[in-house]
Amino acid sequence: MRLAIYIAVSLIAVVGIVALTGNVLPVNHEASRSAEFARPPDVVFALIADPATYRGWWQGAEVKTVVVENVPPSRLVTKIVDETQFGGTWTFEVASTPSGSRLTITERGEIYNPVFRALAKYAIGYTGTMESFLEAAKRKLN
Repeated sequence: MRLAIYIAVSLIAVVGIVALTGNVLPVNHEASRSAEFARPPDVVFALIADPATYRGWWQGAEVKTVVVENVPPSRLVTKIVDETQFGGTWTFEVASTPSGSRLTITERGEIYNPVFRALAKYAIGYTGTMESFLEAAKRKLN
């Protein structure tokens, strides 16, 4: 019984430390990732232009977003809606390259929950979702 109490107190202490750490971190963050595609910008842009289609080719498409800026074939900005734990935007920029195009995603995110904020900063990282998106886009286009 004493061991169970020690384990419970230890878990509470760890969660408390993580929460305190998250409280001192800024709510906002910015991160960016890029990938090269052997396809012209208009083809890459067509793939990303409608967030409603992401579910068909990307497993990370569970967050509801709306398009706030659409400048084909070079720029798309989406914003998270109907979410209480996190928010922000993804800016997609498609640039022409000699071999096709480069897609750059810039996340300007907000994580409201201090525990999630600490985990995102120190355990999960800010770029994993963007990397997953870019890998799925490569699979879809190649």
